[in-house]
Amino acid sequence: MTANLAMVLALTLTGCAGGTGAGAGTGEVTSITVLDYYTDASEHAQWDEMLAACGRTAGVEVEHTSVPPASLVPRVLRQASSRTLPDLLMLDNADLQQIAQTGALTPLDRYGIDTEGFSEGILTAGTYRGQVYGLAPYVSTVALFYNKDMLAEAGVAVPRTWAELKAAASALTGPGRHGMAVDGSATFESSWQFLPFLWSNGGHEARLDTPQAAQALQLWVDLVESGSMSKSVLTWTQADVHDQFAAGRTAMMINGPWRIAALNEDADLRWGVAPVPVPRAGRTPVTPLGGEVWTVPWSASEARQEKAAQVLACLTDSTHMLTLAKQHFTVPSRTAVADRYAEQDPTMAVFVDSVRTARVRTAELGVRWPRAATGIHTAIQSALAGEQTPKEALRDAQRIATGD
Repeated sequence: MTANLAMVLALTLTGCAGGTGAGAGTGEVTSITVLDYYTDASEHAQWDEMLAACGRTAGVEVEHTSVPPASLVPRVLRQASSRTLPDLLMLDNADLQQIAQTGALTPLDRYGIDTEGFSEGILTAGTYRGQVYGLAPYVSTVALFYNKDMLAEAGVAVPRTWAELKAAASALTGPGRHGMAVDGSATFESSWQFLPFLWSNGGHEARLDTPQAAQALQLWVDLVESGSMSKSVLTWTQADVHDQFAAGRTAMMINGPWRIAALNEDADLRWGVAPVPVPRAGRTPVTPLGGEVWTVPWSASEARQEKAAQVLACLTDSTHMLTLAKQHFTVPSRTAVADRYAEQDPTMAVFVDSVRTARVRTAELGVRWPRAATGIHTAIQSALAGEQTPKEALRDAQRIATGD
């Protein structure tokens, strides 16, 4: 399918390149289409406003469509085959490799978009085979959220190491409350949440059946078996984990900054945020780099591609990325802007610092990452359910990852 799709796109460009109209024909470009997965009403409205503003800068109207996250990639693959891709396309950075491999995207250097000041990791998230195909206005990662009042009442310090995490979670567990919560569901979300523990312990997504990986998974198993973490995490999404924390049913959780807006709605909830605990004191946590990249697909009209690129350049300039980061509680992708944001909002400083050393999920495995992610969350399910030891579960995870 990949080779056929690339050939179709190449033939399309050969036969139709140079069109300047609103469609495949000629004429002035007055509008462009945009596709993303921001279906939340307030988030969609915020992006509507920003895209419209950047559209005005580029001299076009923006037709903005959002689809559910799970529907985006299948829709993009269908549209690529039928040559009906939008002019500007948002993708989760972990999906960029898969779409770029089809030949559906244009390299951004052809448009002269400014990429100065982006960290290497963030540029890597939008890179396929040495060329940048996507840019992120902002990024995200995960950290440890904790209930300040609960920790103070129990006389517990914010944990920095795995040993401290286990002790704190135990001390904070009581009737109607667990000390710790993670997303352990059978989805890529749990793989994402497990990566800081895997990577910070020297584990690697390309080799899951190692002692380092087993030690990381054993930590989660110990938390469940001790009662410090509910076995229900096997079905909890990141949103569910947030709900447990907000309701006072867990004292600590792993989650991302996108939860902050909802946490701030409860004036009585006093919470703090700290780096994900590491195996031993002195280590730096290594967290996954999240966020979405914006891309310019190939189309029959170079003029439409140029306009889409102008909108993308607007979204990723320093002013707009700071505005977007403040709206969505995320980290601006340009290092200098992120540093300024951390000074303005100390709550975000932990995330800004973590992004400096964050890794891209697809950096090593590329299009093979989804198989590794499937192996990871399958192992999490098996180990937390007590069906296999971490070593056994991760041995099977490696087979899933490699297709053996």
